[in-house]
Amino acid sequence: MQNQILPHLYRTEYRKIIAVLARIFGFEHIQIAEDIASDTFLLASESWTDGKQPPNPTAWLYTVAKNKAKDYLKHNAVFDQKVSAHLKTQTQDSEELNIDLSEANINDSQLQMMFAICQPIIPAEAQIGLALRILCGFSIDEIADAFLSNKETINKRLFRAKEKLREQQVKIEFPNNNEINRRLETVLLTLYLLFNEGYYSSSGNTNLRKDLCLEAMRLTYLLVQNPTTDVPQVNALFSLMCFHASRFEARIDKNGDIIIYEDQDSSLWNEELISRGTHYLICASKGDKLTRYHLEAAIAYWHTQKADTTEKWENVLQLYNKLLILEYSPMAALNRTYALAKADGKEIAIVEAEKLTQLSGHHLYHSLIGYLYKDINNEIALQHLQTALKLAKTSQEKNQIKKSIKNLN
Repeated sequence: MQNQILPHLYRTEYRKIIAVLARIFGFEHIQIAEDIASDTFLLASESWTDGKQPPNPTAWLYTVAKNKAKDYLKHNAVFDQKVSAHLKTQTQDSEELNIDLSEANINDSQLQMMFAICQPIIPAEAQIGLALRILCGFSIDEIADAFLSNKETINKRLFRAKEKLREQQVKIEFPNNNEINRRLETVLLTLYLLFNEGYYSSSGNTNLRKDLCLEAMRLTYLLVQNPTTDVPQVNALFSLMCFHASRFEARIDKNGDIIIYEDQDSSLWNEELISRGTHYLICASKGDKLTRYHLEAAIAYWHTQKADTTEKWENVLQLYNKLLILEYSPMAALNRTYALAKADGKEIAIVEAEKLTQLSGHHLYHSLIGYLYKDINNEIALQHLQTALKLAKTSQEKNQIKKSIKNLN
């Protein structure tokens, strides 16, 4: 039982303990918070043996973490430097620090940590790495796997990021109302990238890391639930995530290989998530601000509509047109060509796709052009698919391209 429950609790409770303790210690002493949380789980692994697991394991972890934090604060200089003033405002009768691990305080602490981590002063990959470590409870090994890197590189990256946050004296607190919109943009981008790292994962020969996606959704939902950050663009991002997540089960086959959109079994699409995505997309329609998340969520909505009609693809095409005007990216332009093929025919789409030569080093570029040339010029289609096969990184990507090559014959 211990072997089963501890990894689960590490994933769900480590991040909560870290967020609350880091809020008390601040970035200048965040390593202490991480050490206390790690020591708590180490003690659990040593104590919960031979059927000695406590009746309420979560409460046990919280109690141990609280006691370790209080002991540290009482016996180290950081107590006077960092916490004594806080204690005086907290209570006049006792010097007992209230380490609050209630659900409400955990959520507040995670929100504050989210805004502290998502700073443009550190690189995007460092923001995601810190979010995975502190807010999601991922191990260094898991983060290294997600970034196709190694432990040493990740440790150095996170160390540099923490040092930068210390140097800039970034506080772990919720921004004031005047600053919330400026900071929120960076937070949403970090969560968007975190979700994409899972959804389009090329790590460890795994093309879909549900754990990353679900963590991004959990953190975004915290923003939705908070009145200050329950704004249209947050609802739009959460809607986008729900629509994408609704097709998880249909996107990967039993062998872990990719199933392209038009071959997916739509009966496997999660109707509850589609309904939630629609609800939050409606919530996002308030106000007059249009963001990339609104447009991408609307595109994802149409992808959850099962009927393969010209109207559907014409709507997707128009949404991509608006997205490219609002915020151009070559990959969005490439995705647009698929909608263009479905709405207006492959010949027109080929002309547009072949203009995107800046993507010629990416397997998706050649895979899509190979798809477009199928049954028009199978020889050219084969050339592009063979190039895509050479550029693909994971075995799942390679298997999907091989299937496409086989279907040419």
